[in-house]
Amino acid sequence: MKTIKVIFSAGGTGGHIFPALATANKLKELYPDVDIRFVGAEGKMEMKKIPNAGYPITGLPVMGFPRKPSFKIFKFFGCLRKALRRSERLVRDFEPHVAAGFGGYASGPVLRVAGKRSVPYIIQEQNSYAGITNRLLSKKAQKICVAYPNMERFFPAEKIIVTGNPVRSSLVVSQISRKEACKSIGIACQKKVVFVTGGSLGARSLNEAVYKNIGFFKEHGIQLLWQCGSLYFKEFSGRLGFQVNDDIILTKFVENMDHAYAVADVVVARAGAGTIAELCIMGKPSIFVPSPNVAEDHQTHNAKALADKNAAILLPDRDAKDGLVEKIELLLDNPEVAEEMSKNMKSMAFTNADELIAKEILKLAGVSL
Repeated sequence: MKTIKVIFSAGGTGGHIFPALATANKLKELYPDVDIRFVGAEGKMEMKKIPNAGYPITGLPVMGFPRKPSFKIFKFFGCLRKALRRSERLVRDFEPHVAAGFGGYASGPVLRVAGKRSVPYIIQEQNSYAGITNRLLSKKAQKICVAYPNMERFFPAEKIIVTGNPVRSSLVVSQISRKEACKSIGIACQKKVVFVTGGSLGARSLNEAVYKNIGFFKEHGIQLLWQCGSLYFKEFSGRLGFQVNDDIILTKFVENMDHAYAVADVVVARAGAGTIAELCIMGKPSIFVPSPNVAEDHQTHNAKALADKNAAILLPDRDAKDGLVEKIELLLDNPEVAEEMSKNMKSMAFTNADELIAKEILKLAGVSL
């Protein structure tokens, strides 16, 4: 068995990191004799998450392209030059057989260098609306793994493979009961539960919408599991003050997402591709509040893809403060609506996306299983 070398690039948010890690782990399971190196952005969460998962990572000094004219454009190109030089050294010294990009600022430089050095690469587009970086990278990519149909408007049709988005393996194999999950989290099983998450860092407008309507949960005896994110925990725990009780659990981050999903009757979340993939597998009635601060408004496109199939509710960010309670009540008070939505969501799930992508990587490396 020959050793194959693979570079994974991913980072910035858990939505890029977790799919990459899931695929790397599956790749190692399918082909143990693989040497995997990660590339990420300096100072971002991947610089801790990836080594904690057992993989070495190289950080690149990258940043997003400034959306408005400013002096930041000079910093952007300065960082890009440094990132390209560092990528050149990494690809030259490591000599990978394949590179795989899962999104994040670091993917652009390292895949561009891989293409120049004739290293075959694969990209994974997680969203229903492709970003400009992946559209540019697709020209030299050997394969493009997507999660939604009709992506031919962005990429060459002959390169596209519909794989879905990889999710944490703990969610796919989880068999925890609602009763066990309630006990581990510390909430009552006999009450309805709404789980709100704005991601690991948090989402300001989503948190504000929940805070404005905190009285609704208390008045109706609905338990709230609220992951407000690390950026906002101190602020909102202070603002809640005496209002916190046994029915309101405020937390920075939920380590065991399978437990949170198991207890939830309704989930309120941003519409990142990773979150949607997880909720499709769990089949949870969901209200998606897309972030307005992402490139090409891709979260709205993600949520709309589900809403159009009656698999979720799309609530625009600007309407969240005034419209959140109405949407939650719709799902809690109408079991038949929630059940239909859950069924439709499950029909869109991919449970083996990590394996499908890992096998494509092996094919590019010349390995047949």
